[in-house]
Amino acid sequence: MKDNPQNQMKLSQLRVLVAVADHSTFSSAALALEMSQSAVSHSIAALEDHLGVVLVARGRHGARLTPVGERVISHARTILHQADAIVTAAEAVKGLKGGEVRVASFRSIAIHLLPDAIAQFNHRYPGVAVNLSEHDNYRQVERALREGRADIGLTVLPAAEDLDTWVILENEYVVLMPPQFRASKPQLTWVDLTQQPMIMPPLDRVMMRDVYDHIQAHGHHLNVVSEVETDTTIVNLVAQGIGATILPRLAAEPIPSAVQVFSLPDPLSRVIGAAVLADGLHTPAIYGFLDILKALAKPIS
Repeated sequence: MKDNPQNQMKLSQLRVLVAVADHSTFSSAALALEMSQSAVSHSIAALEDHLGVVLVARGRHGARLTPVGERVISHARTILHQADAIVTAAEAVKGLKGGEVRVASFRSIAIHLLPDAIAQFNHRYPGVAVNLSEHDNYRQVERALREGRADIGLTVLPAAEDLDTWVILENEYVVLMPPQFRASKPQLTWVDLTQQPMIMPPLDRVMMRDVYDHIQAHGHHLNVVSEVETDTTIVNLVAQGIGATILPRLAAEPIPSAVQVFSLPDPLSRVIGAAVLADGLHTPAIYGFLDILKALAKPIS
C-alpha cells in the first residue's frame, strides 16, 4: 500500500468499486454513477494502485471481482453505509428535519408559556420532537441541565455563571384576597395584609423563600394559619373565603373572578429566563426553540 498523501483511498473510489461489482461491467457502472467509462476505469486503477492489489479482473465478458476484491467489497459496503448514515444524521440536524429538543421547566411556566412555544416550533419544524419535563422548582431544572437530562431550561434569573440565559418574562408575586375582603385604601397596605389569615405554600418551597425574606425586610410578618402544598387548592380556598395567600401570578392562574388580586404593598417579582449550559454543544434545533421563546418574551417593566 502506498502512503503518498496524494494517493489516498477515497469514498468515491469505494462507490465506484461497489457499482462495478453490482453491474459487472465498467460501462453499466458508469451509467449508474453518471460518470464516463474512463473515469470509472481510472478510479478502480487508482484504488488498486493505492492498495497494491488487483481488485477487478477485466475481460471481454465484463468485470468481475478477484478473490481479494470479494474480501474488500464487503468492507467497502460497510464503510459507505456508515458514511451515508453520518451525512444523514448531520443533514437531519442541520436542516431541522429530525432529532429532539428536551425542555425542562417548573409547572407554572410549563402550563402558561410552553404550550404556545411548542405549538409554534412543531408548526415550523414538524420533524423535530419536543420532550418536556416538569420539575418542582428552578433548582431542579438547572440540575437537569447540568446532568445532561435537558437541553433548555426555564429558570429564575439571575442564574449561575455556567449557564447562558435570556430573559423571557417577569412573574409578579400577587396577593389573592377572599371575596369579602374590603381594602382600607385603593392600594393594599401592609396592615391589610398582615391582619389576614394566610393560606400559604410550605415554607420549604423554593419560590416562597423570596416572599418571606421580602416581607421580613420591610419589618412585617404574616399570620399563616395553614400550609397547603397545591397552588390550585390554595386559590380555591381563597375563593371560598377561608383566607388570603401570596403566589406568583402564573402559579395562581386561572384566578376565579370572585378572588381579589393585589400587588404587594412593596411589589416583588421574579424574572424567568431560558437557560442552556454555557459550554454545551447545542444543535440548530435547540437554537430554533430558543428563538421562538425569545419571540414570545414579554418586556420587563
